Amino acid sequence: MPAVEVPDALLPARAVFQPVVDLGSGTVVAVEAHAAPAAGSAPMRFDPASEDVRRAVEAARAAAGLGTPLPLQIGLRAETLSGGDDLLAELHHGLCETGRRPQEIILCVAGGFPPALRPPVSTALARLRHTGYLVGLAGLGAAHAPLDLLADGASYLLKLDPELVRRSGSEPRRAALVAGLVELAHRLETHVLAPQMATREQVLHMRDAGVRLVQGPVLAPPGWRPGMPVTIPVAAREEPARADAGLGPRVSEFTLPAVTMPHTATAGEVLDALNAEAGITSIVLVDERQRPRCAVDRTRFLLRLSGAYGHALHARRPAVRLADPPRPVPRTVPAVAALRAAGREDERVYDDLVVVDEVGRCLGIVRVADLIRGLSR
Repeated sequence: MPAVEVPDALLPARAVFQPVVDLGSGTVVAVEAHAAPAAGSAPMRFDPASEDVRRAVEAARAAAGLGTPLPLQIGLRAETLSGGDDLLAELHHGLCETGRRPQEIILCVAGGFPPALRPPVSTALARLRHTGYLVGLAGLGAAHAPLDLLADGASYLLKLDPELVRRSGSEPRRAALVAGLVELAHRLETHVLAPQMATREQVLHMRDAGVRLVQGPVLAPPGWRPGMPVTIPVAAREEPARADAGLGPRVSEFTLPAVTMPHTATAGEVLDALNAEAGITSIVLVDERQRPRCAVDRTRFLLRLSGAYGHALHARRPAVRLADPPRPVPRTVPAVAALRAAGREDERVYDDLVVVDEVGRCLGIVRVADLIRGLSR
């Protein structure tokens, strides 16, 4: 009897992908991946922590098959991090085997942080940051997460609780809580992500609250993959002006995840990354310590390769030959100071700025157009 072909639509999905959308630019800046549970498995047969690590690694493997250069966001349980060094080593080795460097992965930790787990979880978070991973906390506003944990180290991302976000649109007290958390995140120089956006009104409400990063079914269909378009709700009215004191917002409020590649990458590899995602405006070439060595501006790079014999001359050679010096700005500087720094170079006035931490490591990029829009309100 001949084999029967099963359509792909009937096969269980290996993983589900969701775009993380920046409302300021309307582009996808990261991809969140969720792996499916082990086929035919009963949850009680497995150690929950080991299963959590397996699913995190499987999600990264599935994303590797898509070939996207965008940063990858993966969820973990706080209880998993309390499992000790062996579990962290297993997680690290598994993620590295997918071809991703730690600096390209956002590990978003969810769950409660009871007092007994606080010391091992804090230690694990510190080790993940030291290794280079971008660490976020999920369920903010509902999960039991001590507020001082937000200041204990540098959390890269704070993901709001979905139910809190949903109810904040109609309940003033919860709206006030969201506004307070967003303000706290801005002061801590941390990104805020609002998940599970189901309606246009929810997205606009989050934008009015100061949230730039969102995700959910209103933005992309269930079968979304990197490279596919997203839907950005547009407000029918002008956004309210924001009153800022002193020198105004800091550059960290406008920082977006950067697409980074090793400084040894070839021009052909950089071209493949740019072709994979139309929303990438620049690629930061970094050294082994994640410090920016140079920056590739999308427009100039493609123009240089499109010239006579451009691809033949450059594709197999280092991309640094076609790159420019990075324009680093500390994450703590006021946005107006960053805008002034961008204006000092006439030929590169609209090039992305590279945001760096205290030791010069790349934390993300800032688009000059975002600074202009943000400071003109």
